[in-house]
Amino acid sequence: MQIPKRNQLQRYKKKTTYRKKTGSKHIYTENNLYLCSMISKNKLKYIHSLEQKKNRHKEGIFIAEGIKIVNELLCAGFIPRCLIGTELWFDSIQHKISCETEKIIVSEDELRKASFLQHPQQVMGLFSIPNHNDLLSDDYYRNNLCLVLDNVQDPGNLGTIIRIADWFGITTIICSRETVDAYSPKVVQATMGSIARVRIIYTDLNSLLSSLPSDTPVYGTLLDGENIYSTALSENGLIIMGNEGNGISASIRPLINRKLLIPPYPAETNTAESLNVAIATAITVAEFRRRNG
Repeated sequence: MQIPKRNQLQRYKKKTTYRKKTGSKHIYTENNLYLCSMISKNKLKYIHSLEQKKNRHKEGIFIAEGIKIVNELLCAGFIPRCLIGTELWFDSIQHKISCETEKIIVSEDELRKASFLQHPQQVMGLFSIPNHNDLLSDDYYRNNLCLVLDNVQDPGNLGTIIRIADWFGITTIICSRETVDAYSPKVVQATMGSIARVRIIYTDLNSLLSSLPSDTPVYGTLLDGENIYSTALSENGLIIMGNEGNGISASIRPLINRKLLIPPYPAETNTAESLNVAIATAITVAEFRRRNG
């Protein structure tokens, strides 16, 4: 490894700079900022282990990659456990980073070894998974519109739905325990930073829906529903979206008190059998906001 010259380190220096030799590489340390050309094997192994759900939840850590997503999380007040980025990214950052955050400057080649992306984008952050699993009060559903996801399996669909919720001002999504993990790298990437502003709650949907007051609007998109463009829509309540292949679960359907249908056009002709769940979510939420916005 080529050792950086003293003047190259000067801009990062706040206190005494010292040189620590570990194996075959040298690391320069100033206030928990490490300048190196290699990420240790143990660090790489740890990062890659977070691709698995069990390890993410055991450690309470998720990974975000790319300038936009990391910056969105920082703006929302997320405190990273670790930031791994190029010198270019650290030079351009405008957010104050906690002194407790481990900061590692690496080359693009080293970042590529750690990244889950085909084309890494200057920075990777390790963030704490928010503790959002406390159920909301009944009053919340009386005053807000929430999305409920019943066994959505595709990471891209969940990420897109989170992004849709963010766009339309829905701040809470309630997921069945069988729904894909919102903090998997693929889902986080698909949200394009919206995961920073949307609360994700995992719970047993049957128990939740059964416990609601009878006058709480519970909408669901079903083939025997009322035309969404002509039926009344409230400003509050829950909108249930189902699994990609099977729709809303049989056990959940009886708990829906307001059935909706997104009609094909024209109604008399053969069209696609169904809509992608993310597209159906966008159409449904847009109509709610159009009526009540």
